[in-house]
Amino acid sequence: MAPASSYQLVAISYLVLFCLFLSSIAVADGAPATCRNDTPEVIVNRWVNGDEEEALYGWGATFGTILPEEAERGLKLPAVLSEPILGCNSSSSSKLSGSIALVLRGDCDFTTKAKVAQEKSSAALVVINTDEGLQEMNCGDDTDVNINIPVIMISKTGGEELKRSITDGKKVELLIYAPSHPIIDYSVVFLWMMAVGTVLTASLWSKITESEQSDESRNELSPKESDAAAAKDEEILHITTKSAVIFVISASSFLLLLYFFMSASFVWVLIVLFCIGGIEGMHTCITQLISSKCKDYGQKTVNLPLLGEMAVASLVVLIFCILFAVIWAATRMASFSWIGQDILGIFMMISVLQLAQLPNIKVATVLLCCAFVYDIFWVFLSPYIFRDSVMIAVAKGNNSGGESIPMLLRVPRLADPYGGFNMLGFGDILFPGLLVCFSVRFDKAYEKRVLNGYFLWLMVGYGSGTIYHENGTT
Repeated sequence: MAPASSYQLVAISYLVLFCLFLSSIAVADGAPATCRNDTPEVIVNRWVNGDEEEALYGWGATFGTILPEEAERGLKLPAVLSEPILGCNSSSSSKLSGSIALVLRGDCDFTTKAKVAQEKSSAALVVINTDEGLQEMNCGDDTDVNINIPVIMISKTGGEELKRSITDGKKVELLIYAPSHPIIDYSVVFLWMMAVGTVLTASLWSKITESEQSDESRNELSPKESDAAAAKDEEILHITTKSAVIFVISASSFLLLLYFFMSASFVWVLIVLFCIGGIEGMHTCITQLISSKCKDYGQKTVNLPLLGEMAVASLVVLIFCILFAVIWAATRMASFSWIGQDILGIFMMISVLQLAQLPNIKVATVLLCCAFVYDIFWVFLSPYIFRDSVMIAVAKGNNSGGESIPMLLRVPRLADPYGGFNMLGFGDILFPGLLVCFSVRFDKAYEKRVLNGYFLWLMVGYGSGTIYHENGTT
């Protein structure tokens, strides 16, 4: 067993990694040139008949005036629909003076729409996209650009809501500004801690759940205890080279199935499977912890029709886990549902990393190389075949009726004015976790200390890689 000072080195290493994470964040500086504006995200606060409604989010153009970062410096102005709605004709009769012009995308360049709005003395231009999502608005082939008003684009849904309110005769006012993202995104830090903590906990789980009497009774096992230990070993899934390749092929097939047949009902199947896996993982982890710390665990049992003989404590834990998963599923659309999703996901991944094990470094190399090719192909190469990034489309939940796939950790960006979530897929934890868990068993088998073993340095490598992954993700 490694001395206590060696475990302190692990904590010091992660403190250094955390400091590197904070120091790796840089802030861009300098004023953009004409047609070279940064295209920032923008927030559009709106009022309908004086009542403030939910804000819209848009995207700034590469030309035009730069928007203020603070809402207090912005101007609250009425929104007016351009006539005609495409906003390409400077001879239109629209009265846009001192207002924010709303035009529909199409028929002419973005710069032409901006010039028309500027000639009409509009204070700003909002382009409504013809589909969901946002499109970058650049100068195109126009070399004579002198736009002195801010120009932004909003999604089709948001634009339709504004158009509907205006055509119904309601007074619509908008306030547009472009706040900066926070220098330090605390949600990324928390997400990093959850990912690294999950791998670290799963790697040391056998030590965490080791009972106090295990060292004394290891050579004095009763036949019943020996049979239980053998049954536990039989439950472990030893990954082979063949199964590693089959797994990646199966995952690709399932990803395609999700891409072509994504729907709310399909996502519900995934939610049910996630709940079952989360219940199993949570129940396994909690009962193992209790049994390792409580001598009297399992003495009181009860016979159940389908489950047979079961410890009372285990039954209580099972009921708690089921209630936890059901409550999460019922409130999965609430703002706080990420907490339950992360808890279920972490317990499930710890359980998976105990049940699935790599037998040697050869299988680990094959599995991780296949996973690398899987990610590269479905994220970056699939658009050349399917005209869309299959992985990103599935992750966004296209055609899912507002439902989202739960197989990921997510943390809300509480300090970010644009909101949203930072997310990390289970694969980014499970695949490296399998290798890290293998290194723990390897170091133990060859009696390696922490510094000259592989576990510490693999954890440092995983922590470093996750830092740059999260810091480079928007």
